[in-house]
Amino acid sequence: MTTGTVTTQTTSEGIATISFFHPSHNSLPGALLTQLAETITQVGQATDTKVIILKSEGEKTFCAGASFDELIAIEDEAQGLAFFSGFAKVINACRTSPKIIIGRVQGKAIGGGVGVAAATDYCFATAQASVKLSELVVGIGPFVVGPAVERKIGTAAFAQLALDAAEFRSADWARQKGLYAEVVESIEALDAAVLAFARKLAAYNPEALTDLKRVIWQGTEHWDKLLTERAGISGRLVLSDFTRQAIQQFKSR
Repeated sequence: MTTGTVTTQTTSEGIATISFFHPSHNSLPGALLTQLAETITQVGQATDTKVIILKSEGEKTFCAGASFDELIAIEDEAQGLAFFSGFAKVINACRTSPKIIIGRVQGKAIGGGVGVAAATDYCFATAQASVKLSELVVGIGPFVVGPAVERKIGTAAFAQLALDAAEFRSADWARQKGLYAEVVESIEALDAAVLAFARKLAAYNPEALTDLKRVIWQGTEHWDKLLTERAGISGRLVLSDFTRQAIQQFKSR
């Protein structure tokens, strides 16, 4: 089974693009989450990096969230904590990176995928990039990604997404709530907008950008502990009979 990939490319302008891919709708198994988090950290610390673009491959789905195959294979709370801590690692890697991260969301973002988009500093999307926090449907909840999503869109909108877990919200809804900064009609327009903005940022004072990044994320210094605690909640709930039956139903569709 293909486990997915994480690739990087840095231009002479200092624009570093981090791209992830998984054949199952860009879902994120644990090993890929760890690799993605480590890559974000490494690229952010590189002296030749001025700005980071975070994207996924393909056209229809930005990220489908957790890997159902791995979810159903979790046997105890320790394994559950370890798996859901993968999303915590990615969010915290984005949060602590000294470089501004631009999100490029070309398609649907589901569950953990919404969290990844929310962890970027400025996010572009296409009109096809609807969002859904589907965790409650399978008996868990958006506990790990919740702080990042709520920080971007507010408590009321986060509650709407989290509780209405079976329904997608449009990209325009996500833009109005603040998850997306800009929404464009096509992937071609998306790439053009992302590159133009990245070039603007790359031309600014790098020290000013680093200081601004720190200000933007002020108040989240406790997230290392918080997100680990939230991962423990999901790790416990994923062992329930409700969740195991719900995941099997999804897999058999």
